[in-house]
Amino acid sequence: MDIATLVGIITAFALVVSAILMGGSLGLFFNIPSVLIVIGGSLGATMINYPLPDMLKVIKVVKNAFLHKQVTANEVIANFVRLAGIARREGILALESSANEASDEFMKKGLQLAVDGLEPGSIRDILETEVVAIQDRHKLGAEIFTTLGTFAPAMGMIGTLIGLVQMLQTMDDPSTIGPSMAVALLTTFYGALMANIICLPIAGKLKNRSSAEVMVKDLMTEGVISIAKGENPRVIEQKLNAYLPPQMRESSFK
Repeated sequence: MDIATLVGIITAFALVVSAILMGGSLGLFFNIPSVLIVIGGSLGATMINYPLPDMLKVIKVVKNAFLHKQVTANEVIANFVRLAGIARREGILALESSANEASDEFMKKGLQLAVDGLEPGSIRDILETEVVAIQDRHKLGAEIFTTLGTFAPAMGMIGTLIGLVQMLQTMDDPSTIGPSMAVALLTTFYGALMANIICLPIAGKLKNRSSAEVMVKDLMTEGVISIAKGENPRVIEQKLNAYLPPQMRESSFK
């Protein structure tokens, strides 16, 4: 569970609700027509923009913003140093059991390719293609939420225009001015909330998650290729540590 995402959304909504309660009733800010215009209109416009299968895929991708367990780069490096030591002592075929036990499917695939005796250049090509596919999937999820965040304020403005038209057409009846103005103003309010507290922040989180995951996958790719080449564990550690800022680098060799 990514606590930051959950706490951020709860905190943002809590502060908005607190500000509303300080000035009046929360019920004044609930309007079903406004909700329908903003949420329904934003989802509908986004579905026009993307094929339905892509819209369904994003449900799985968005879980990365809330439920995400990513191994750290230092854990990956330490693991490859250990595996390189086994390969140097017992031969690369000794890594077959480690490949089968790997929890990360990408790492499992890379180690299996190395155990199968594939050339390092071919291993790199296969794994880099996998990384590109991962980036494309993550990019799609972030793009869809960015699109939702773009359409939500626009639908809010459409709702505002609807409310203003309704108000102007019934100016002779003062009792209708209030509800019409509520729709006019609350749709803009809902659109801004949806875009700036939910959609755009989640899009940003997915982009950050993608960058972090791609960096770890690059580490794994380089580690697998180094093991396939039979490089020294100390050399492998130095090579992989080069991906990290100096303050984050650790060493298994004291």
